[in-house]
Amino acid sequence: MDGLGYVVISRDVLPEIFTKVIEVKRLLACGEEKSSAAACKRMGISRSAYYKYRYSVFTYDEKLTHKIISIFAVLRDEPGVLSSLLNSIHQSGMNVMTLNQSVPVDGAASVTATVKLNENSPDPSQFIKMLSQIDGVVEMRLISGE
Repeated sequence: MDGLGYVVISRDVLPEIFTKVIEVKRLLACGEEKSSAAACKRMGISRSAYYKYRYSVFTYDEKLTHKIISIFAVLRDEPGVLSSLLNSIHQSGMNVMTLNQSVPVDGAASVTATVKLNENSPDPSQFIKMLSQIDGVVEMRLISGE
């Protein structure tokens, strides 16, 4: 077998260490534990096991069911334009992961956002077309997609 690939395996047939590593990652991400040492101790695994598998073990949902896109927009410097953009993203069932807005210059500001799509999200190109129809959006582009 050439190259790297992924295999989907039912959790119930995996060695217990893998499910514990996933749980340690969740504990750290949610802030339930402040350090990998504390999270590993809570789950009853060694830190070395966690560090060995942390980049190789993940949930199906975490790795494969979401797409991430980055968008670029130029918005008029008017009240509610950014809010309308964010509301449209929310109404489409997507999650804003990052958002950066420049200081408005000459009545317009640039915005970049990284958005996580879900299984019910529209096609990214259709989504961009939809967002470009919002009143106050001067320009809308898809920068990248995963």
